[in-house]
Amino acid sequence: MKNEMRIEFDAISENEGLARVVIAAFVSNADPTVEQVEDVKTAVSEAVTNAIIHGYKEQGGRVVMQARLSEEGELTVDIMDEGVGIADVEQAMQPLFTTGPENERSGMGFSFMEAFMDGLHVQSSLGKGTHVHMWKRFECSQAQSAPILQAAVWNRSRL
Repeated sequence: MKNEMRIEFDAISENEGLARVVIAAFVSNADPTVEQVEDVKTAVSEAVTNAIIHGYKEQGGRVVMQARLSEEGELTVDIMDEGVGIADVEQAMQPLFTTGPENERSGMGFSFMEAFMDGLHVQSSLGKGTHVHMWKRFECSQAQSAPILQAAVWNRSRL
């Protein structure tokens, strides 16, 4: 295991931004592209928002985010809550399905997680909570990142 972290925070909407910042800082060691970082941040944001809005029904609780980055460049992220759980995970993962239409929820959270990560697995038990497990592989070569580095050096030399 190259690196691992775990953070636990209150299930309040303000902490969705915290989760995005923490995961972005964590994956930076894998030398991802800007697009890869944004993908991970979006997926984490959706999972944390689901825990807060649907898992705890905005009544409070704790959310745990755990991440691992392997030597091979694979990131795994787990978002866990001890909220109400999901009665039918397969149905909940269908695009546009939502249990919160009155709160203007689009029902695209799991779809976004699937689209932005390489894999997604959701496990849930009524009254016990939900565990979202996602993974993404980073394969960023020096050739991909070189133009960004060259531009930064060039801009500094012009100052």
